[in-house]
Amino acid sequence: MDGDFRTQFVRDPASLRHFPALVLNADYRPLSYYPLSLWPWQEAIKAAFLDRVQIVAEYDEVVRSQRAEFRIPSVVVLKDFVKPQKRVAFTRFNLFLRDEFCCQYCGARGELTFDHVIPRASGGVTSWENVVAACSPCNLRKGSKSLKQAGMSLNRRPRAPQAEEMQAHGRRFPPNYLHESWMDYLYWDAELDA
Repeated sequence: MDGDFRTQFVRDPASLRHFPALVLNADYRPLSYYPLSLWPWQEAIKAAFLDRVQIVAEYDEVVRSQRAEFRIPSVVVLKDFVKPQKRVAFTRFNLFLRDEFCCQYCGARGELTFDHVIPRASGGVTSWENVVAACSPCNLRKGSKSLKQAGMSLNRRPRAPQAEEMQAHGRRFPPNYLHESWMDYLYWDAELDA
């Protein structure tokens, strides 16, 4: 069995526009919240046909082949458990997620970029401990100066995040599209209404 299919997240937004399937691990938790583990419907049907996943929810839409008709899966569960990664990749998206999509200098939300706290020109490195999310005005104001020279301060000291922390942040910042059939699986730890 090819083990890679379970951890490859589709990064082509066009293929996820119509009927994406939420991919859950064998314990019924999403493989990832950042980015949300989604497959295009074609991959979900293929995995079901190959008996790699169980379909637990479907869209009302169907697709047809010459010989069969299939309801499009909206939630699938892997039959084999995939051990979650403990290391958080240092990416632009994960950096913004760690900093909760706000500037670490002024707290603004929008038009974010990233800034080296100790400028590269002064020997600063590109790492979790030296890079923060910053809005464009703050980034331009600071430029290649130190915090003291720019008269600025950080809201929070940058550090490498833990996977559990990123999962919690991911739950607070869901993607723009969430199908109603996904809610029971995305917010399994939310407080229930009395």
